[in-house]
Amino acid sequence: MAWIDRLKNGLKRTRSGLTESIGQVLGHGGKIGAAELEEIEEILIAGDVGAGVAMELVEELAELVRHSCPSGEELISTLKKGIKERLSGCERSLALRNDGKTTVILVTGVNGSGKTTTIAKLAAHLHDRDPSLPITMAAADTFRAAAIEQLGVWAERVGADLVKHRIGADPSAVVFDALEHTRRLGGLLFIDTAGRLQTKHNLMEELRKVERTVEKRLGRKSDERLLVLDATTGQNGISQASHFHEAINLTGIILTKVDGTAKGGVVLPIWEELKLPLMYIGVGESKEDLHEFSADQFVEALFST
Repeated sequence: MAWIDRLKNGLKRTRSGLTESIGQVLGHGGKIGAAELEEIEEILIAGDVGAGVAMELVEELAELVRHSCPSGEELISTLKKGIKERLSGCERSLALRNDGKTTVILVTGVNGSGKTTTIAKLAAHLHDRDPSLPITMAAADTFRAAAIEQLGVWAERVGADLVKHRIGADPSAVVFDALEHTRRLGGLLFIDTAGRLQTKHNLMEELRKVERTVEKRLGRKSDERLLVLDATTGQNGISQASHFHEAINLTGIILTKVDGTAKGGVVLPIWEELKLPLMYIGVGESKEDLHEFSADQFVEALFST
């Protein structure tokens, strides 16, 4: 199945709750007035587009209505354009080094966000692109035996090296050993951190310590510091991202489980409020269901029929 078809299928719930509902409001053939515009605003807010963005989008529709008698198709076209404009600049590819030094990608997020499987999917994609690329995974979530075991399974599947310590070990020590391991190999190092709650001060401080270990050992920060966000959390994900960003200065967002929610509109406030690039979007379990985010593809799939 082509990616655009996977994306359309993954956005089915969001499309049903958001764009199809708006289409029903605009498709009755009558004059669009204040009541219909208010209903559209409520639909956008329910889709987790965010109140501020929803008001702006509806005001653009209202402006069109004030100056002409637009068709439903014209109004939908205006809405699509407005969403694309607001997502302008949100895309970015992974920053992979080309100087022979190890590319360090630190991945964080709360438990259940799909963090470890996302690392595996990213590693698989990059391995497919260049089978000779050395890949190492650091099991820095030392709080849970299951996390270390899961990462080990994925590392074996992808053909990556795994650096791990015992349960309860210092995560920074795991990262230090992983950095030593990759000195000879180069390639990629994925650091899988604990699935911490953003409100737990001690765990966030440990995350900072992991990043300091990278900076001290390499003389630079991690090349990527990515937060995996579960789309089903909707607006709560923005609070998560703010706390993680404050802790380690995130470089990007990976949005997962979009297929499991009607709140796919949350991509708008994520970019609008945080200005953190949306690097990847996940719409399923297989590696093919994780893909680089494209605003154009996202909006077209959202409004597809």
